Amino acid sequence: MKASHKNRLSSLISNRIIYEDKDVIVVDKPAGLLTTHTKLFGRAAREEQATVENSLNDYLRKGQRRSSLKVYLVHRLDRDTSGVMMFAKTEKVAEKFRANWNALTEKTYHALVEGVINEDEGVFESFLLEDADGYKVRSVAEGTPRAKAARTEWKKLSVRDGKTLVEVTLKSGRKNQIRVHFSEAGHPVAGDVKYGAKRERRLFLHSSRLSFIHPTTAKKMEFSSQIDF
Repeated sequence: MKASHKNRLSSLISNRIIYEDKDVIVVDKPAGLLTTHTKLFGRAAREEQATVENSLNDYLRKGQRRSSLKVYLVHRLDRDTSGVMMFAKTEKVAEKFRANWNALTEKTYHALVEGVINEDEGVFESFLLEDADGYKVRSVAEGTPRAKAARTEWKKLSVRDGKTLVEVTLKSGRKNQIRVHFSEAGHPVAGDVKYGAKRERRLFLHSSRLSFIHPTTAKKMEFSSQIDF
């Protein structure tokens, strides 16, 4: 990998680190940056892709190509979703989070959705199934093979320009969960062309708060990111 490319990759996220210790690293992800690599052919291609994961690996290795230091993925944010997210710094910590994610963590999002929602709060519950090509997710009948239960709690904060700002709490962490549930309710996230919204300057979905029980200290930790819409 060329030095100039590595320097650019390292700088993508290093100045957006919120917290770091020997077990975890928490960052404020910008919209438009992949969390992890896409299905590229070859290890070199994957490692050179501009992602939060690769940027943090470069940050930890400090230019030492042979360093074994790396981050471990425990959850994801979609490319066009911004906000706070966390990586583990050891495989042991990653396995602990993956095995008990819903019990150990709480996540709050803010979303600007199309249309005016009349209710003050609500809950979406369904079984979500990823399409065979992995591109989209949809709600299906309970008992459908590979479908996973999803629960999205929300409350209305304000209405402006024909759109509704909502605060969303996830009780499960399924792919595209918020986007699917609001789209199927007739209020797709603004800018979410994939799920039926009009094209905007960005996808108006932001991970605003993440709290978790620290895997080593057992302390509850909470981190937040200011929404910019």
